[in-house]
Amino acid sequence: MTFASPKGGVAPLDQASVQMFSSDPSSKNFLENHKDVWENTEPLSKFVGRASEFDAIFYPGGHGPMYDLAFDADSHKLIAEFAAQNKPIASVCHGPAAIVNAKTNDGEYLIKGKSVTGFSNTEEDQAGYTAEMNFLLENRLKENGGKYELADAPWGEKVVVDGNVITGQNPASALGVGKAIVKAVGL
Repeated sequence: MTFASPKGGVAPLDQASVQMFSSDPSSKNFLENHKDVWENTEPLSKFVGRASEFDAIFYPGGHGPMYDLAFDADSHKLIAEFAAQNKPIASVCHGPAAIVNAKTNDGEYLIKGKSVTGFSNTEEDQAGYTAEMNFLLENRLKENGGKYELADAPWGEKVVVDGNVITGQNPASALGVGKAIVKAVGL
C-alpha cells in the first residue's frame, strides 16, 4: 500500500474529523500508532505514469479534498490513467471531490453518466460547514454529469459501484467502500 498526498510529506488532517472520531477505536489507533503513514506521504507527482503498478486508487474523506485534490492536476492525471486501464477508482465522504473534476483521456468527466455518491448537502449543513465550502460536493457531482444517489437518511451508509468507480456517501460508508475495493481487485 502506498500513501500519497498532493505535495508529499505530512498529509493535512481534517481536525473536525479527528475530533468527530476521537472515541472510535480504529481511528484513535491509526492517529496515535501509525503517524508514519500520514506524516511521510509521497507526492502524487511521483506516481503519474505508473498506474499499471497499482491495483486501485482510493481517496479518503475529510474536508481537505474539497480544497486540494478537487483541483490537483497530478491527481487528475492518475485518475485518467486508472480509468484508461479500467482499474478501481474509489473514494468516500468528501473524497469524491478528488474525482468530481477529473476527466478521462477522451476529455469527458469521469463521473459523466455514472451513478455516484459523496457527502450530501444536508450532511454538510448539519455538520455546519456549508458556508465554508468553495463548492458543495453533491451539487458538483450532479453538475459534472454524475447520477447522484443519496442514503435513505442523513449519515446513513450508502455505497455506489458503477463500473470501476466506487463511491461512499459519508463516514458510515467507509467500511462498505473498503469491501467494494477488495471485491473489485479480486481478493
